[in-house]
Amino acid sequence: MPEINLSCACGLVQGKTKNVNAQSGNRIHCCCADCQKFAVFLKQDKKVLDQYGATDIFQMPIAHLTITQGNDQLALIRLTPKGLNRWYAKCCNTPIGNTLGSKTPFIGVIHNFMQHVQSRDQELGKTRGYIHCQSAKQPVSDAQQTSLIKISMRVLGKLISWKLKGLNQPSAFFNANGCAVSKPEILNK
Repeated sequence: MPEINLSCACGLVQGKTKNVNAQSGNRIHCCCADCQKFAVFLKQDKKVLDQYGATDIFQMPIAHLTITQGNDQLALIRLTPKGLNRWYAKCCNTPIGNTLGSKTPFIGVIHNFMQHVQSRDQELGKTRGYIHCQSAKQPVSDAQQTSLIKISMRVLGKLISWKLKGLNQPSAFFNANGCAVSKPEILNK
């Protein structure tokens, strides 16, 4: 299974993945309003969002992602107090990914942090489809959409498997005590 190099736009934050492919994770395009707000907050919407306002995300076990340099540049926001943890490189506002909590072995890595534009489809497979299309900037065809229930069931199955395998640790984003390595900024208190 391929390793994929990770880097923010300026190169201060770098890392790598291991054991990723189309079967090991879940590639989706999310059109939700929160993903769009995250890109706008970072002033990266033109680089992150496609024509539909979707973010290309690869969902994988958090233990399979390592930050090799720039840990001090990791920053965290939540759009609401109980929302997803949305990680980015504060040096250049490159989005990194979305996590749930420290006990959940999950990260949705945002395509801008993955350094494999030419080989993305080959390494991660084609997208399983667009979700949350009610927030899309323009209509997404029925052929491009996928059922949120179908994707949720696939993710749930992966989460159970990853949890049983103990893939919530090690984590580049949470220490052994379960605390985030960066204090979250809550945007909508």
